[in-house]
Amino acid sequence: MDYDHFMGEALQEAQKALSRGEFPVGCVMVHRDRIVARGSRKGTCDNSRNELDHAEMVALRQYVHLNEELEPAGVTAFCTMEPCLMCFSALILAGIGAVVFAYEDAMGGGTGCDRSQMKPLYRDSPIVVRPHVRRGESLALFQKFFADPANRYWRGSLLAQYTLGC
Repeated sequence: MDYDHFMGEALQEAQKALSRGEFPVGCVMVHRDRIVARGSRKGTCDNSRNELDHAEMVALRQYVHLNEELEPAGVTAFCTMEPCLMCFSALILAGIGAVVFAYEDAMGGGTGCDRSQMKPLYRDSPIVVRPHVRRGESLALFQKFFADPANRYWRGSLLAQYTLGC
């Protein structure tokens, strides 16, 4: 699988979000070298407090409505930012086989949590995680976002400070 290519597609989704004034997260879901679902972050530019339309959730909604039967374990989610706990859990529940992410979420990333203490559904998931594919490009989008005074989402947060300090 061409990780650079598919992360490039996710980065395009993140760029779309950024051009709308949204938090620049993008996600593409790939099955057998074919993109089957896409998503970009929604609900951050208007202070709506929408914490449901993360890029991964938007892509998962497309994925579950596909008119074809795909083996979930054969699907890889490419995310420009490390999935949060909500998104990582949703990917596990959907049976997705792998997550590839670009930029680590120093404040809320869910992929590094110790699943050994969780219930079997989460603890025993065979999901594979691969970090830091095209990290610099994703980081640049987040730096642009946090440097723009018009963007107030997570302004002043640990994530913003970490990102601007990189």
